[in-house]
Amino acid sequence: MKFIIRFWWLAVFVSSLTFACQPALTDSQPSPLVPLSSPSPAPASPQPPILEQTPVPLPLVPNFSRIVMIVFENKEFDSVIGSGKMAYFNLLAGSYTLLTAHHAAAHPSLPNYLSLIGGDTFGITSDCEDCFINAPSLPDLIEQSGRTWKTYQDDMPEPCFMGSTLRYAQRHNPFIYFDSIRLDSERCRQNVVPLTQLDADLALNDLPDFIFISPDICYSSHDCDLDLADTWLKGQMDKLYPVLESSGDPFLIILTWDEGQTDHSCCGLPDPAGGRVATLLISPQVKPNFQDETPYSHYSLLKTISAAWNLPYLGHAADAETSLITAPWR
Repeated sequence: MKFIIRFWWLAVFVSSLTFACQPALTDSQPSPLVPLSSPSPAPASPQPPILEQTPVPLPLVPNFSRIVMIVFENKEFDSVIGSGKMAYFNLLAGSYTLLTAHHAAAHPSLPNYLSLIGGDTFGITSDCEDCFINAPSLPDLIEQSGRTWKTYQDDMPEPCFMGSTLRYAQRHNPFIYFDSIRLDSERCRQNVVPLTQLDADLALNDLPDFIFISPDICYSSHDCDLDLADTWLKGQMDKLYPVLESSGDPFLIILTWDEGQTDHSCCGLPDPAGGRVATLLISPQVKPNFQDETPYSHYSLLKTISAAWNLPYLGHAADAETSLITAPWR
């Protein structure tokens, strides 16, 4: 009997020890019967927004390094384009850009020359030599922009010469009519020069940014035949074009006529006006063998030069009817 009691007490004692060795369940330890929950995924890092690049629009007119304008005399479009006497001019017309609806501002010569650099005819209706103008002109704006200009006048006796000779006509030199140029003797003599100065400036690599060339009254075709004007033009182009091209900078040569032989008008000009004239744009930046049928006037040439150099528009160059020349550019 004592043996049975001792055995029972030993069993109880061992059982109590086993229970005491079990780890106690606490609030911080989940029951082994409850599965642990999966951890929540970390929030994704925000992605940077996709920026859409807006293409920068090309300028309406290239920013030419140099612009050259050569003006001939008194021929309607159909008298020049297709003429065998102007084979070189027509070769250029087929190689570069021809404006087929370009109109002169008026008759006679002088008002057209004034319109090309002043944006107006200033009420002048003759080839007067004492009708001076107190108004801004393209050279003023060119200088204000930090650029340079010069007009080379064929057969002009000396810089800033006043009056006309047998072959030099003052009416074909609009610069001398503006008070701010004519009355400033130093400015005038430096910038209004005979055409012979062009060779010296080419030799010195000292061409201005804006060049305006007037042939004399023979080579302009005013008094002589078209074939002489064509030969003279080729001589000037053979000197100018290689120098402009070798610079690697964009440039533009404008060939036009002061007036035609009819009274055709367009695009805001008075009716009658100065007729339709053949105008060429020669540059690596123009479309080759291209004909632009947009109606233009001399004021369009002034407007386009101003747009190329970010200059204010003078006079009728600012008119809505005066079209900016944009179609020919590559």
